[in-house]
Amino acid sequence: MDVSKLQSGLGEKTAHSVLFEAPGPNPLQEYFVKNNARLIHKWAHYFEIYHRHFHSFRGRQITVMEFGVYKGGSLQMWKHYFGEQARIVGVDIDPDCKEFEEPQIEIHIGDQANPDFLRQLRQKIGPIDILIDDGGHTMRQQITTFEEMFPTVRLGGIYLVEDLHTSYWREYGGRLRQPGTFVEFVKGLVDHLHAWHFREGTELPGRYYTRHIKAIHLYDSVFVFDKDVVKPPTVHKTGGIP
Repeated sequence: MDVSKLQSGLGEKTAHSVLFEAPGPNPLQEYFVKNNARLIHKWAHYFEIYHRHFHSFRGRQITVMEFGVYKGGSLQMWKHYFGEQARIVGVDIDPDCKEFEEPQIEIHIGDQANPDFLRQLRQKIGPIDILIDDGGHTMRQQITTFEEMFPTVRLGGIYLVEDLHTSYWREYGGRLRQPGTFVEFVKGLVDHLHAWHFREGTELPGRYYTRHIKAIHLYDSVFVFDKDVVKPPTVHKTGGIP
């Protein structure tokens, strides 16, 4: 691997990216470039997104769950990044992934498209601070996992789904503007985000997402959901000098 080219590709800055990125160097990017342990497979632009949304959780006693263990390298990366107080939980359908367990890292085996497995997982793990869906990337897997696991994310926590370009790939059940893809599912969540403003005669079933999705951040192939208690918005006026 040409590390200099990788560093250049990962490190390109614009005025906009500098304005919104987390302060200081990116430890995830540095870890990835220097990694000579287990394999990590990520798109280069993901590291800025991770650090922007995750940096405030570093050094805290938290639970981080990642669907999609692969070769175990990203779990080691999260362990290094979040620190010795973090509990790192990996989930994969491949039973061979159990071999990647180590101190601070536990692995659970099951099908993320199976709601019963996900409900059992919720009971075993308890509240989650950060959930990363880098699993099978099919539409059923992504939507089922979100519906079952978002409720167990703590208030103030983050739910991140990556590799969403599969919503446009037929082999994963995707296609541009095809109903039932995760991208189309999230377009519906945008409606929930704005349900406070619906006029008479318009309604959505339930208000859970309206009351608990504080923000949705959209990036190329990555969506990030901030969870918190969301109260009805209010509008105010100040001033009045003609």
